[in-house]
Amino acid sequence: MVTVSHEAVTQFQALMDQVDEPLKITFQNIHRGYPTETLVRFLKARDGNVSKAHKMLMDCLHWRAQNEIDKILSKPIVPTELYRAVRDSQLIGMSGYSRESLPVFAVGVGLSTFDKASVHCYVQSHIQINEYRDRVILPSASAKHGRPITTCVKVLDMTGLKLSALSQIKLLTIISTVDDLNYPEKTNTYYIVNVPYIFSACWKISHF
Repeated sequence: MVTVSHEAVTQFQALMDQVDEPLKITFQNIHRGYPTETLVRFLKARDGNVSKAHKMLMDCLHWRAQNEIDKILSKPIVPTELYRAVRDSQLIGMSGYSRESLPVFAVGVGLSTFDKASVHCYVQSHIQINEYRDRVILPSASAKHGRPITTCVKVLDMTGLKLSALSQIKLLTIISTVDDLNYPEKTNTYYIVNVPYIFSACWKISHF
């Protein structure tokens, strides 16, 4: 586990103070009033290295600007039938809160087929889910409990998982890359449940 020093955060903040105004606004849309916690997340993602964390965050800000991520919640997947098809085949939803008051998201990994729309639509849907979590759910939890709540818990349900799921590896890799580069350290804990035998067997073989 990476321990981030106060000095590293201070240095990082000084670098961010020099950012141009448009990107400062985008940064504000990321941290939602908790800049220090956001800087710490990016530092952890780069093992406490200020220079690397700064580059990572700047790349993230440019990615958001170029792809108009700040406006993505106002850009629904249309038509409605396509949106519903995406949501029915990309199973994720909030199921409550942990004892630490962190939002808990259940992800139906095994039963998500990702086969009703284009890769672009699924990536857009995933980013919208991330943005709704960061702009609505986490700020609401923070306000309710009077302290910064900037991460969540994810329960990955493997019920129904088949080897055919490997056919979606390209899409899942894209989604994972988006999260790693632009939403680092947002998940506090992962729980994997209902793991089928084939998954366990593959895991044992791959770690033999």
